[in-house]
Amino acid sequence: MKLVECVPNFSEGRDPKVLDDVVGAMTEVEGVRLLDKEMDADHNRAVVTIIGPPEAVLEGAFRGISRASEVIDLSKHTGEHPRMGATDVCPFVPVKGVTMGDCVELATRLGERVGKELSIPVFLYEAAATRPERENLAKVRKGQFEGLSEEIGKNPEKDPDFGPSKIHPTAGAIAIGARPFLVAYNINLDTDDLKIAKTIANTIRHARGGYRYVKAMGFEIKDRGIVQVSINMVNYKKSPLFRVFETVKREAARYGVNVLGSEVVGLVPADALVACADFYLQLEDFQADQVLENRLYESEDTE
Repeated sequence: MKLVECVPNFSEGRDPKVLDDVVGAMTEVEGVRLLDKEMDADHNRAVVTIIGPPEAVLEGAFRGISRASEVIDLSKHTGEHPRMGATDVCPFVPVKGVTMGDCVELATRLGERVGKELSIPVFLYEAAATRPERENLAKVRKGQFEGLSEEIGKNPEKDPDFGPSKIHPTAGAIAIGARPFLVAYNINLDTDDLKIAKTIANTIRHARGGYRYVKAMGFEIKDRGIVQVSINMVNYKKSPLFRVFETVKREAARYGVNVLGSEVVGLVPADALVACADFYLQLEDFQADQVLENRLYESEDTE
């Protein structure tokens, strides 16, 4: 069986009914299975993970994007997380029997359809990028919804890969791509000093000389009166979670700040957590592949 994962991020983290509506549109496609959905009110963002055969997931993703464009108004959206669209990003991830090239094809087909049928400007990113500078999502999304509203149609560097050369008034723009498994990982600090979180984020992020496969930003978590180092681990095998966690903890200690805890947003490959257990327990002669069997499905049935 061929399996593809898709992880659309929607700019809605406060109204569960809106997210349920969008998720329902995706999962009504036969063969599409919901693995996870999470909302964050401070970020005002939701992360949804679906899986299934490539064609079913492609259709499910389109229906989710279409429904989100109807029920999410980005012109009224506020939140900590950067965003440029009602459906902000939509990556495809190869799971079983498919290649990254297959996922690039899915991303391209979805982008063309979204641009044509929904009149939303589409930027292809990561492995699907048509320009080297668009491999990095942060560069694609720079300026966010408000900034892109001014640039698309005027700045050739902001010309979309598909769709009109103008921002959609409520649905904004969307980045569609293909990538390996990514771990969205947040570390919460017992301070309300945002400057500390941003300084630590700059210490670990690759763009500022930190870990090669780490992207990070500092955010406020206003309802808890704390700050957060929000991290994307784009290759958890080469930049493991435990190493990043220990670095953040030690950097925070320099300011007299403690780590309150950490959280994973969405799903995480089991071997990423097994590696953490191995590191902290200091197991001798430990062979992860002897104890870990990472199965997403218990059978070949996708129903």
